[in-house]
Amino acid sequence: MADSWNKKERVKKKRQLKKEKEEKKLERKEHARNGNDLDAMLAYVDENGNLTSKPPGVVHKIEIKTRIPG
Repeated sequence: MADSWNKKERVKKKRQLKKEKEEKKLERKEHARNGNDLDAMLAYVDENGNLTSKPPGVVHKIEIKTRIPG
């Protein structure tokens, strides 16, 4: 049984869309920024509440002396 004109057009359009999608995929792959790992995307907050790109070095601990009654 022969394919109708409409079916041929749908198949043709589907192939074209698949081809365009593959081209876009290759283009994104070529222009991808290498080295964009998680560390490059993180932001840290320092003790003053400002955003920085460097992780905090030493954690400041407050020492509290307690006195036990008795």
